[in-house]
Amino acid sequence: MDNSNPEVKIILRNIRVSAYKMRRVINPIRGRSYEEAVILLEFMPYRPCPIVLQLISSAVATTNSNSVLSKANLFISEIKVDEGSFLKRLRPRAQGRSSSIHKPTCHLTIILRNKSV
Repeated sequence: MDNSNPEVKIILRNIRVSAYKMRRVINPIRGRSYEEAVILLEFMPYRPCPIVLQLISSAVATTNSNSVLSKANLFISEIKVDEGSFLKRLRPRAQGRSSSIHKPTCHLTIILRNKSV
């Protein structure tokens, strides 16, 4: 971490949501301030929104404990989603056979920084 531009990086792994659906939520909040991101996430109707909102709130709580960054000047400098592993399940089919079900997971990374003056 560089002292001239401090940042907070927080990662949540193995979220039981597909990366495609998570990207639909994070693309509108990329590059926005903390307040704008919270307002957008509260009014989006998608299932990953509470997960992202909780992770951003956790990152802000971390900045408050460090007291290096102020809550009013924070913005989301980087937010990305990577695909995780699949949970593999079996579904019974006709004539004693089975087919596989792949339940996707993803990893979410958020980096918060102060706005440059």
